[in-house]
Amino acid sequence: MAITAEAVKNLRESTGAGMMDCKKALGETGGDFEKAVAWLRERGIAKAAKRAGKVAAEGTIAHYIHMGGKIGVLCEINCETDFVARGEEFQALSRDICLQICSTNPGWVRREDVPTEAYAAEKEIYVAQAKETGKPQEICEKIAEGKMNKWFSEVCLLEQEFVKDGDKKIQDLLNALSGKCGEKIEVRRFVRFALGEGIEKEESNFAEEVAAELAKAQAKA
Repeated sequence: MAITAEAVKNLRESTGAGMMDCKKALGETGGDFEKAVAWLRERGIAKAAKRAGKVAAEGTIAHYIHMGGKIGVLCEINCETDFVARGEEFQALSRDICLQICSTNPGWVRREDVPTEAYAAEKEIYVAQAKETGKPQEICEKIAEGKMNKWFSEVCLLEQEFVKDGDKKIQDLLNALSGKCGEKIEVRRFVRFALGEGIEKEESNFAEEVAAELAKAQAKA
């Protein structure tokens, strides 16, 4: 059945969930309002959305070291109380998020964090690619916007697919725990270190080095 804008609006006002989540909930439940509310609550989306304005100042600085010390991650994950921060589920979530960052190397936490310059540069590439097909500027812009959404899902941590379960995004993990514990859960910031990253390494040719050593030895003989 068709999902009306009015139905989405009413569900959003009732649960505080996002427009797309409300639309999906109604679609999954055949447009039944009460079932859609339950669908959102089961996934922690409704409760998480209602707590969006709360202050989350407790939490932990989680860490993860991988590949014999060659990659390391530090991540600040916040909640509202120290009680939740000490909980096993919060700690497990923190470890999973560090693992995610280590594995996928995201650039930012959320799309709102992406600098204007980076956004504009990436979109310009997609618009230019679309123009090569000969389509009008307006269509090229829409094509570029679609590709930008895919780009966000790759470079923004919260929009990435969870490496342990591709059916879930990182934001889904936060929503689920938030709904379960009744507190706002959010990732504030992170840093990922890779050994030797940014250092210009001198490239050497082993064969040339051997030849040079032989030449030196012959010269001394």
